[in-house]
Amino acid sequence: MSRIALVLPGRGSYTEAAMGSLTPDHPYVIAAEAYRAELGLEPLLALDQADKFAPARHLRPAHVSVLIYVATMLHVERAFQQHDVTCVLGNSMGWYTSLAAAGSLSFEEGLRLVQRMAMLQEAHGSDGGQVIYPIVGDDWLPIAEREDAVLALVGEEDAHIFPSIDLGGYVVLAGTREGLARARDVLPPVQQGAVTYPFRLAQHGPYHTHLVADTSTAAFQTLDDLEFRVPHTTLIDGMGRRHTPWSADTNVLKNYTLGAQVTDPYEFTSSVAIALVEHAPERIVHTGPGNTLGGVIGQICVDLGWRGMQSRDDFAAIQASDDPVLVSMGL
Repeated sequence: MSRIALVLPGRGSYTEAAMGSLTPDHPYVIAAEAYRAELGLEPLLALDQADKFAPARHLRPAHVSVLIYVATMLHVERAFQQHDVTCVLGNSMGWYTSLAAAGSLSFEEGLRLVQRMAMLQEAHGSDGGQVIYPIVGDDWLPIAEREDAVLALVGEEDAHIFPSIDLGGYVVLAGTREGLARARDVLPPVQQGAVTYPFRLAQHGPYHTHLVADTSTAAFQTLDDLEFRVPHTTLIDGMGRRHTPWSADTNVLKNYTLGAQVTDPYEFTSSVAIALVEHAPERIVHTGPGNTLGGVIGQICVDLGWRGMQSRDDFAAIQASDDPVLVSMGL
């Protein structure tokens, strides 16, 4: 069994290509369907096995968050059977799934956390959102002009836009409607394939900023009884902190999950760096749905010089070898 760092995706990972991910007779799916029925929500299988992907329906937070959670946990189960998992981390909503994957929450409590947080985000939504923007070129090397433009934008007085997620060679910014418009106006446009950046993320609120403080307040009221436990596997949170089976404080986990994880920037890059430096895995395994973090993780590996990688070509060469550094379960 290989020693791995297990990385879990967040919003944006469930797309049309992920439809059909759920196993109808698996206990996770059965439990999720029963819980959603109690809440009067559409069955997951009706969404996952629909004839076509409808963004307004499938990407509604109350639907897509749980689709991602259950699909990811199906992969998590297999990853723990096939590998020696040294640590677990996730991107944004992936932190919630990480808690269940590492045993700090049961599957059912993790499901409740994911479902309720999505519903709270809908109930306490604002007119804002998120945009994503690349700060590296096609070779994955930093481009100073783009980095400077981002720093200048978030440094403006009354910019109404703020750092949200540090995502390898990308930054995710979150803000009000005015802030998002300002980002489109001042950030140099970048064309990558069919996508023009800055790119607005569909049905995403201004997560990981003070603009969603009401969601955090409501979460403490609604989810105060979540039963956090000491994890059986080390967790790395969105501040790059490790919560080990020997040192984790369940009150810290709870306060972070319902507090700073909601309102403060998410440092995914730091989380991956800590996993590589502190745990020295043989490889990184990225669960599905999808493969949204594959390139991002590669960019972080290159930036760190992990295994001597200095460029995108170096990463591609290792990936094409018999000993790749990254394995995606979502492909």
